[in-house]
Amino acid sequence: MSRAVVHHNTVYLCGQVAKDTAHGIAEQTRTTIEKVEQLLASVGSDKSKLLSVTIYLRSMDDFVEMNKVWDAWVSDVTPPARACVQAHMARQEILVEMSVTAAV
Repeated sequence: MSRAVVHHNTVYLCGQVAKDTAHGIAEQTRTTIEKVEQLLASVGSDKSKLLSVTIYLRSMDDFVEMNKVWDAWVSDVTPPARACVQAHMARQEILVEMSVTAAV
């Protein structure tokens, strides 16, 4: 599976999860966002070019804390279209996963 695919000036990122899943939702969200930023930069894009993001949460009880980190991250750009859903994760310790579409 590719971590990032570029097609016709659009980048598609597969589901990104936290670097260290031993932490809580706020830290997992921060490090997931860091991975998204790194992948976007690797293909010549950035958060200002986000088109759509789907956020998967293991529990909707984590929505408020995740959303605080998310809102701070997109506060200086036009936020993308976003969906947030509860999902069973591949591993119990994963609290958040993000799939991203952005312009290049």
